[in-house]
Amino acid sequence: MTSDLNQSSQTSFEAVLFDFGGIFIDSPFEAVIGAAEGMNIPAETLTDLVFGSYDLDTDHPWHRLERGEITFDHARSEIISLSAQSGWGEVDPIAVLMKLSSGGLEIRSEVVDTVIAIRSAGMKTAIVTNNLREFSSSWRAMLDIDSLFDVVVDSSEVGMRKPDPRIFLHACELLGVKPSRSLFVDDHHGNVAGANRAGLVALDFGYTKESAAAALAELRHMVGIPATT
Repeated sequence: MTSDLNQSSQTSFEAVLFDFGGIFIDSPFEAVIGAAEGMNIPAETLTDLVFGSYDLDTDHPWHRLERGEITFDHARSEIISLSAQSGWGEVDPIAVLMKLSSGGLEIRSEVVDTVIAIRSAGMKTAIVTNNLREFSSSWRAMLDIDSLFDVVVDSSEVGMRKPDPRIFLHACELLGVKPSRSLFVDDHHGNVAGANRAGLVALDFGYTKESAAAALAELRHMVGIPATT
């Protein structure tokens, strides 16, 4: 768990921007670790094969999928082919996604409560997510989007994906806030770094439930709302 310390925890933020996966539900990167064990593939290797480097925005099929440039079926076919060429055998991204969904995808109510408290304190809120057109209706149905967020920025709709700084600047523009007065929360250090490059303060939730709990407490401290009991 890390945060940008260039600004004091007493900073008066105007907006808090949230990732979806790994913040409101368990981290997909934790699911990859579980899937890797079953496939006998190193977790880092499996992540690169299926999702590409999350420190960068590239032409990997998953990145193109998240930018809305290709369909899931197209990306799946390319990923299976690339993995076969890598020497690790054919890796089907559906097998990895099934590992994520097997956890039940329960919403973290304590995070929802924090969003409500942030809004009650007068700050704006947004979701900035790397996601797929094919999954849009399912993840949106898990939250009361309209009452919790002023803005939702879905990579597959805007043609940009984290960690590209432009997607954070786009979200801030939609919210009508300066990046320097905005806090972004994500579970991957690459996206945290991308937000920092765009001028936002950023907080890394990490991949585990333990790191998320500690980061949530830090988040509430940073925005000046009471800790949960």
